Amino acid sequence: MKKMNAAVLTEYGKIEWKEVEMPVISDNEVLVKVSYGCICGSDQHVFKGEFHPRTPVPFIPGHEFAGTITEKGTNVKSLNVGDKVAVDPIIWCGKCPACEIGHFPACTSLKLVGIDLDGGFSEYMKVPESMIYKVPANIPDEHAALVEVLSIGFHAANRAQVKQGDTIVIWGAGKVGQCILQAVRTKTSNTIIIVDILEKRLNISKNAYPDVHFIDASKVNPIDKIKEITNNRGVDIAFEAVGHYVDLQGLVNPVRGCVQSIRGAGKVCVLGLSSEPSALVMKELIWKEGTIVASRVSHGEFAETIKNLVMGTLKPEILISDILHPSKAQEAFKMLETEPEKHLKILLKFA
Repeated sequence: MKKMNAAVLTEYGKIEWKEVEMPVISDNEVLVKVSYGCICGSDQHVFKGEFHPRTPVPFIPGHEFAGTITEKGTNVKSLNVGDKVAVDPIIWCGKCPACEIGHFPACTSLKLVGIDLDGGFSEYMKVPESMIYKVPANIPDEHAALVEVLSIGFHAANRAQVKQGDTIVIWGAGKVGQCILQAVRTKTSNTIIIVDILEKRLNISKNAYPDVHFIDASKVNPIDKIKEITNNRGVDIAFEAVGHYVDLQGLVNPVRGCVQSIRGAGKVCVLGLSSEPSALVMKELIWKEGTIVASRVSHGEFAETIKNLVMGTLKPEILISDILHPSKAQEAFKMLETEPEKHLKILLKFA
């Protein structure tokens, strides 16, 4: 059996760069030589054991990755050796009520490569043809590895039905919030506002998006400022991408802040994966006849993301904080945990 190296989560809180068996492909699979893998917020939860028992150790994390096909199965028709590819990590059952109506992100037994089974933080990864998206050769490898997380932003924008002329506020300037910003800017040229309490995260996008309004909620009341920016109208759509929020005196939780931010008949799209309850005053939502929708993963938006990368309408480079060798994966997770304000996406360079 051939060997390769991988960043293996040997126990919660500990990743080791070690030798493992190289995967053997079946007739409908391809072998991908991984170029870059990205550490996601979900990976940080996995690292700390917060997804247990869903993620039994030891296993190989990584559901955001890209690479080049080095081998293909006999039944693979749409792909060739040498193709640059991004991998959609979602595996749905196809049988539950959500799958029956084609709403795969709500699959009751949804699984992800790199969470429910070994993932892409390895030199090679076997992947079914159905989970592969080709990426043009002129797209940098590190940008190809960001297709998955950027697709989260496009899925959220599609769930909220963002259209030209919409005004937007995004609560949370972390990984997901930044991807929502990039997606919605391709769909509306109107006012966009981002709210956070970490100035360094807000600054990441300031140079790239000078026409966007940035609110530091630790310094000003974000609701008052949003009303000021929108001439007391409120926004058409508010996205909540905070999740675990910091409780500050006088500051509402992000979901309620979103409700207070929207105009009458506006919409709130919630993405933050927090385990804590978010207190709402339902009268505030009812009074506006507002709508709350949820967005979880993606639903084929890889194609839309790749199209926009080709068109040059995205700014993937601003998401990348650091690039490390995968043998430094343990250090990378510690960096994200101890200095979250300094880092968005840490990429592991495999090739």
